Amino acid sequence: MYRIMLADDEGIVTDSLKMIIEKNFGTKCETESAKTGRSVIELAETFRPDIAFMDIQMPGINGIEAMKEIRKNNPNLIFIVMSAYDKFDYAKEALNLGAIDYLNKPFSRDMIIGVLERAMKLVDTDREKRATNLMIKEKMETVVPVIESGFIYSVVFQENWQEGAENYKALLSQEKEYGFMLVLESGETKEGGKLTNTVGTGIRLQNHYSKIREIIKEALDCYVGPLMANSIVCYVPVAKAETDYNERVEIIDKTHGIIEKLRDVCNAEFRIGIGASRPLREASESYHDALDSLKLSVQSVAHVNDLPVGCKYDDDYPIDIEKNLFEAVEEGNINTTRVESERFFKWMEGKAQEDMVNIRLKILEFVLFAEQKAYLSGGMTYHFSDRKDYLPAIMNTDNLQELSKWFTDHMCEAARKVSTCKNEKSDDLITSVKNKINERYMTFDISLDSLSREVDVSSYYLSRLFREETGETFMEYLTNLRINKAKELINNTDKTMKDICFEVGYNDPNYFSRMFKKNVGITPTEYRERG
Repeated sequence: MYRIMLADDEGIVTDSLKMIIEKNFGTKCETESAKTGRSVIELAETFRPDIAFMDIQMPGINGIEAMKEIRKNNPNLIFIVMSAYDKFDYAKEALNLGAIDYLNKPFSRDMIIGVLERAMKLVDTDREKRATNLMIKEKMETVVPVIESGFIYSVVFQENWQEGAENYKALLSQEKEYGFMLVLESGETKEGGKLTNTVGTGIRLQNHYSKIREIIKEALDCYVGPLMANSIVCYVPVAKAETDYNERVEIIDKTHGIIEKLRDVCNAEFRIGIGASRPLREASESYHDALDSLKLSVQSVAHVNDLPVGCKYDDDYPIDIEKNLFEAVEEGNINTTRVESERFFKWMEGKAQEDMVNIRLKILEFVLFAEQKAYLSGGMTYHFSDRKDYLPAIMNTDNLQELSKWFTDHMCEAARKVSTCKNEKSDDLITSVKNKINERYMTFDISLDSLSREVDVSSYYLSRLFREETGETFMEYLTNLRINKAKELINNTDKTMKDICFEVGYNDPNYFSRMFKKNVGITPTEYRERG
């Protein structure tokens, strides 16, 4: 159905247009007419036409001015302008307002049919575009919560976080480098700072999750995680690392508003903990800030910056260098560990005259902490007497160069142990999997999932690691192995292609032939014929 508005002060013109439309397009069109500029504007608001035939010269507001006014509320309306005056200025202004044609009176039946068919095609295209956009929006309404939940899950549990962070940022169009975590917890009642019946309330709120998500997003531009037990974790992207007093107060006010709305909707009590703004890679620390703020307060809303949470440092203490150093150790990155160790020691050199004892203590503290990370990663075996020479080594010298070397060497050794352990574990795991494939390539039911269960790692992790270590996917490796074994059997035996197919692990000769041709370039039969 197309709604067509006829705007002309001459009744004979509108009657002629209506007759042509009804005769040639029948019930496909619904028409309404108006004779003055004002009545045309009013009709456009109530009738909401798809197409409008507009006369330039009408009583009161002329056609051009009426088009400008109508365009404000109906930007998609298609105008067809009519005039008894063949004036370039009129035509130019009409086309600038989006008219698809400028017809000079008197017009013919064929002219009206032709321009109307063009207009209808444009209406159809616009409707299809809107329908597609709505469908995309509907799908996004389903997909976005899943992506946001995956993002929050990765932050909270640090699962594949480093490699996934950039992917999540791209999927969510996230450009800000900082953000803070917010933890919303629920209960039946609030007694002091404690919520009661948290398990029962969490189950009951499953039915309200969509509304809870909507209320949070109305107040904050954030990513909302799933309902986990009685808690929902959110991430709020921000442009800078520091949150000043006014910004903090604004966030707290907004979260109070969230709680008030949630109480009315869910008939439950809520508390919100807010973490500090941090770089994206440290989002998990902001999450723990939020949890700590809930533990150390009784208020409905608690911001970590208002509470005595965390460690304070001297103004000149190189916190960033310390973080980078231990991140490098945990990653087994020896080069970065060396660079950051030297940077940190250079900072300590400025304290040398008065703080030699503290320098010794600090390098011992860092080395022991780095080795603990190596022990926990499986990169070192603990022996009680291994460190007996540490104290003598650092106490028997005042030479800063020697202390720096001792410090840097031991930090790098810890990183090396972590790296070696990771590589050895990866090598052992992939070697084991490849051996299993080589032993069982001829069985039909061998799969990545079954092997991942045997080696007790997730199929996702095994798939990624297998490709990193071998340069091939699991299926590519298995297929190449089977095809090479098939080539050996074709070359060295008189077995039929059907027997060879089954012997290398395929249960469908046609599929085997297709896979062989895909990898070798010719069919198994052609391969045998060519010798």
